[in-house]
Amino acid sequence: MASSLLKNLYHCLRAQKQTLQTPIFFFYNSSIYTRCKMIKREVESAFELGLFRLVINMSTMLTAAQFMAPLRGIPSARSVKLLSQKRSIIGFVRNALGLDPPPSPDEPTPDNRFHPWDQSPAGDLRERAARIRTLARCPVTGKEINYTCPLSGIPTHHSREAWEQDKAYHESKKYELLKKVNIYEHDLRSGRPFPEFDFPQDQDSDRTVNMTNWDLFFYTRQFYSMDTEFQLAAVTKMLSYPITIGAILHQFSPYSLNPKGPVTLEGLKSLAALRYTLYPYENKSISSVTKDRPMRLFILGARAEAQLPGHVWKQLQFLFPEQNFEIHFVGPECLLNKEKFQYVTSSTPVVKRIDETMSFVYHTDYFHVYHEAQDFFPYDPYLDVFFCFHPGFGAPETTATWMGDTLKALLETKCAIFTTGFNKTDLTRDVEVIKSKYGKEVDILMEPAKNVFGSTKWELNDMNPQEVYQFNMHVMGFRGKRYHAIEV
Repeated sequence: MASSLLKNLYHCLRAQKQTLQTPIFFFYNSSIYTRCKMIKREVESAFELGLFRLVINMSTMLTAAQFMAPLRGIPSARSVKLLSQKRSIIGFVRNALGLDPPPSPDEPTPDNRFHPWDQSPAGDLRERAARIRTLARCPVTGKEINYTCPLSGIPTHHSREAWEQDKAYHESKKYELLKKVNIYEHDLRSGRPFPEFDFPQDQDSDRTVNMTNWDLFFYTRQFYSMDTEFQLAAVTKMLSYPITIGAILHQFSPYSLNPKGPVTLEGLKSLAALRYTLYPYENKSISSVTKDRPMRLFILGARAEAQLPGHVWKQLQFLFPEQNFEIHFVGPECLLNKEKFQYVTSSTPVVKRIDETMSFVYHTDYFHVYHEAQDFFPYDPYLDVFFCFHPGFGAPETTATWMGDTLKALLETKCAIFTTGFNKTDLTRDVEVIKSKYGKEVDILMEPAKNVFGSTKWELNDMNPQEVYQFNMHVMGFRGKRYHAIEV
C-alpha cells in the first residue's frame, strides 16, 4: 500500500513539474515503517534532488485507496465528499514538500500589467500618452509622435515606418526598459493589496542591519518579503531617499575608502565627525551635547522627497535609534497644499513634528536667502549635513539657480554635501560644473559611484519618451575646502 501511494505521488508531482526542496522521510505509523524503509531507496533514486521531506501521519489520514482515487481520476461514490479532502491533502503535501503555493490571479505579472498607454484603464496614463504626443518628437523623423510601440505600449515614433527604421532603438532593446515603465505604472494603479508597504518599526538592539544592498537590508530589517520586481520597484522608489542618507552615514556603510571604494580621505574625516554624533553611546563624552540639539539634515531643492509620509522617513531614524533628527526641506517646491495641489509660500518656517525623535521643517525660499540672513547659524560639521537629490547643477535649465549664490553659500558652511543623479552622465556633468567654477574651493568627499540604494523603478521623461532613468542612481559628495591652522 505504501509503495503504491508513494510511487503514484511521485508521478503525480513529476507530471505537474513541481520543484522539491528539502530532504529525508518521516513516517509516524510503526505498522508500515518496515515496508517504507524497504522502498525508501527506490523512491529516493527517482528524484534529481535526492532525498525529500514527506510527513505523513497514517493514523489520521485517509486510506491509500481513498487518497489515490482523486489523483487517478477513478470515479467513486464518495468523490464529492473526497473533493474537499483532496484539496486539503494537496495543500498538506505541498507544504510538507516545501512547494510554492499556486499563484494568485491578482499577483502582478508583465502580462496582466501591460496596456498601451493610449488605451490604458488608468485615465492619467491616457492623459500622459497625449502629453507625450504633444511635447515629444520622433527620434527618426523629428516630427510629432503618433505611433505607439507595440513592444512597450508607450508612444515613441511618428509612424510605424519610423519605428521600424530606428535601428538603435531595436538593437539596444530600449523597448524592454520602456515596457518596465509601463507595467510598473499600471501596477501602482491596479488596486491590488500592497502588503510591502507595511514597514517594520524599531530594530531590536541585538540585530544588526546589513547595508550591503536592498535584499540584505530588507532581510535584516525584517521587511515584508519582496518576491516580485513590482513590489521591489514600489518600495525602493519611496525608501531610496531616506536609506541613501542612512547608507552614507551608517557605521557599516557599503561605501569604503579609496582605493577600494569611492570615499576619499577628506570624506572619511567628515563622515567620522558625523558618526561620532550618531553613535553617542560609543562616545559618552558627547552624550550631553547631542541631547541638547538634534542632528540637522538639510535637503536642498526638495520636491518629491518633501512629500513622503513621516513613516517613510522614520526608517532613517530606526537606523540610528539614539539620535534625534530635524529634517529641513529647503526650496520653493518643498511645501505642497495637497487639497489645492499648489505649492505654498511661507515667510516663516513650517514645522511638522512626527514624534519625539523626528521633525520636519519646511523653508519655502532658496538656501542662500536663509544663509545670508544667518537663520541656520551656527553650522557644525558634527551635527549638520546637506543632501541634494537630482539638483541638476549642470543642467542648462537649472544651472543658473544653483551655481550662483546657492552653491557659494553651501561651500561656506564647511559641512558635508552629498548629491545624486539620474544616471552617471547626469552626475558627472554636475561634478564637472562644480570643479570648473569652484575647483580650488572644493574638497571631494566621495567620488561619483553607483548608489547601492537607488530606486529600482524605471521612470520616463515625457519630453523624450526614449529616455528612461531611475531616481538616485548615482551619488557623490563634496564640501567647502577647509584650511588647517599652521604655526607661524
